[in-house]
Amino acid sequence: MRQDPDIIMVGEIRDLETAEMAIQAALTGHLVFSTLHTNDAASAITRLVDLGVPPYLIGATVVGVLAQRLVRTLCPACKAPDPDATREALQQVIKPWRLTGEIHACKPVGCLECRMTGYRGRAGLYELLTVTEAARAAIHPQPRRREAAHAEPCRRPAPAAHGRRDEGRGRTDDDRGSAQVDTGLGLSA
Repeated sequence: MRQDPDIIMVGEIRDLETAEMAIQAALTGHLVFSTLHTNDAASAITRLVDLGVPPYLIGATVVGVLAQRLVRTLCPACKAPDPDATREALQQVIKPWRLTGEIHACKPVGCLECRMTGYRGRAGLYELLTVTEAARAAIHPQPRRREAAHAEPCRRPAPAAHGRRDEGRGRTDDDRGSAQVDTGLGLSA
């Protein structure tokens, strides 16, 4: 890093050496973007600790973590309304958030456009964890995934809630969106 860029992109943090380089760049005022494979946003903190990064450095340098899950979207040419999906069932899944507006739950059918799969394309489900003072207190001295995840009361909807919202809008269906998110979050049996 001899050119002194303001923004640095680290391809992927897989080991302590790469993590230390990213942390040192962040400590010297650079904006650092990187990828890190975890199941959700809060797990990124514990993953860095597992790699050997001291918690006080994580608290001092990490500004936010964005988790992403990709889910297949229903084919717009053949999707059909799903009469089995009820507003109450969707509301139970996304608690404590509330559904607003109408729901248009759909299910996959299959046509030539989607090669008889019922799905065409993908959509992203995102979770943003901003590292506030409360989150920093949870990170240091001993970060725990649950404490870091719940330190900020106004977090964005989790991927599961985001997926249910897309289900209610007819973009994806219950089986695909929920199963994909649950598998990524380690919730499936």
